[in-house]
Amino acid sequence: MSLLEVKHLRIEYPSRHGVMAAVEDLSFNIEKGEILGVVGESGAGKSTIGNAVIDLLSPPGRIASGDVYLDGEKISDLDPAAIRAVRGRRIGFIFQDPMTSLNPLFTVEYQMVETLLANTGMSREQARKKAVSLLEAVGIPQPELRIKQYPHQFSGGMRQRVVIAIALSCDPELIIADEPTTALDVSIQDQILTLIRTLCKERNVGCMLVTHDMGVVSNVTDRVAVMYRGRLVEIGPTAKVLGTPTPAV
Repeated sequence: MSLLEVKHLRIEYPSRHGVMAAVEDLSFNIEKGEILGVVGESGAGKSTIGNAVIDLLSPPGRIASGDVYLDGEKISDLDPAAIRAVRGRRIGFIFQDPMTSLNPLFTVEYQMVETLLANTGMSREQARKKAVSLLEAVGIPQPELRIKQYPHQFSGGMRQRVVIAIALSCDPELIIADEPTTALDVSIQDQILTLIRTLCKERNVGCMLVTHDMGVVSNVTDRVAVMYRGRLVEIGPTAKVLGTPTPAV
């Protein structure tokens, strides 16, 4: 049984001009500890897939048909409260811009601790200790000191590390990373990608890495899925897809 299974997914955006299918008849799977790269040009439907998995499609977007399973459990038709529990505890999300995930008005400690309190049975002191250990795990120096600071006191790369720590805080089974290095300097990108890969392998966490950067795909992913105009046109081991891609028909 795969960790994540997407079966015949169709995602639609109704409008006064008709219904547009952003994703059509999409099927793929992700195993535990595996990083699947999802690539394609802008508008191919890459980010839409990740948002659909965790029920964060922007209205009026909707899943018109198909199913999503997490470790054998269907999660594509859960009620709002149930999908929030899945989103917080079992699936972590890393956005392209770390400031999308971090509130500038609160300290890193407050945001990490509240996330843990909302999704686990930890006490506040236990949550704080885990938050410090997570910051240390993602390579932030002096975590006891830095956790007291606000997001604006961190560099872009360090903010993204905080976001990764939050995504990992509840020990998720799956991480969805949507262009996690686009907003970062080139010198920081490799560090963040290496960190994601290392943490996924060490913790046996599956990862869907959405990107348009083929260099990222070749260095980080185990398999790659190629999207074009809402359809999956090829999927397979990274070396095979990049080395001997299927010719366009």
